[in-house]
Amino acid sequence: MLKRVVLVVALLVTAVGFSVPAASAKPHMLVGILDEANTLYGDPDRTFPILKQLRTQVLRVNMYWGGRFGVAQSGRPEVATDPDDFAYDWEIYDRTVNYGAQYGVKIMFSIFGTPTWANKGKGLTYAPTNFLDLQKFAIAAAKRYSGTFEGTDGRNLPAVRLWTAWNEPNNPLQLKPQYRKVGRTFVMQSARDYARICNAVYNGIHQTLIRNEKVACGVTSPRGNNNPNPKGSTRPSVSPLAFLRAAKKAGMRRFDAYAHQPYYGKKTEKPNTRPTARTAVGLGNIGDLITELTRLYGRKPLWITEYAYQTNPPDKLFGVTYKQQADYLRQAFAIARKNPRIDLMLWFLVRDDTSPFGWQSGFFTPRGVKKPAFTAFQRLPH
Repeated sequence: MLKRVVLVVALLVTAVGFSVPAASAKPHMLVGILDEANTLYGDPDRTFPILKQLRTQVLRVNMYWGGRFGVAQSGRPEVATDPDDFAYDWEIYDRTVNYGAQYGVKIMFSIFGTPTWANKGKGLTYAPTNFLDLQKFAIAAAKRYSGTFEGTDGRNLPAVRLWTAWNEPNNPLQLKPQYRKVGRTFVMQSARDYARICNAVYNGIHQTLIRNEKVACGVTSPRGNNNPNPKGSTRPSVSPLAFLRAAKKAGMRRFDAYAHQPYYGKKTEKPNTRPTARTAVGLGNIGDLITELTRLYGRKPLWITEYAYQTNPPDKLFGVTYKQQADYLRQAFAIARKNPRIDLMLWFLVRDDTSPFGWQSGFFTPRGVKKPAFTAFQRLPH
């Protein structure tokens, strides 16, 4: 996977020293991993036993609506709410939930990516032309993974109860356009589109009336420049708090939890460092997001759906030492565990990307050398 752009654009962060006291585990906080390269379209026979060793409670992967791995990539379904429609291909997602059930791991699906037929060929990261198409797909997905739907092998497919709507919609790599010019002014088009994405996924999942379904919206990246017409190489993006306010104003109505991805900005930043950029929301100032979330929506739970530190070797720009990675992992999860609003926290990922431009925060190097972070994660309170 490509390096997270949130680290490329975030350079104005100052580190401060800290210590995190030990904390007992909250029964409600789930601990898990985001990793699809090694699980969704990787080798599950190799990876799921490792997830079990790590005591992983939740595995998050994208459920692609369109694109190369898209359920609906082949064309518009005739009956979009029917999981058995001939246009749908659920094979890799069925495989993932079956492996999850076998190894005792809950699956979280993040519905993401628009098929070309649904947005006039604009591409995966553009919103659909008709958001009802997305809502119908969410209905089909929830039905298929209700726990009572028969798979191709004649057995009922395992249940999925954790969902998110999209990924990092305030990031131009994930949702385009971020801004649109109306007359002489710019509007935050990503927040407007995302409000409808959230509503479509939430309404679709809950329209099935399946019990205990939870849908998280937001899933925001930690930084944004709030500049619709930037100079130089900076890409237009929206900061997390501005995005939340704009999505609320645009009609984002309901969700069961709000999700955020509070990555660090440079390797000297520790888990409780408060970002110097006023627009950033990292783990060190996660309370700012919770305060605004409470003001706008009440005491909704917060899910941390991605967090990680890269290591050096091999990443000399953003990587920390192997020992620091393990220490920061423990400290970050302790911070989250002490916060009564945080229900879930996920680490990214199992194994380092083999590409030099990929992400290097795994528990293993590409050659399979285990880092100290493996044991640190394995011993986290559950």
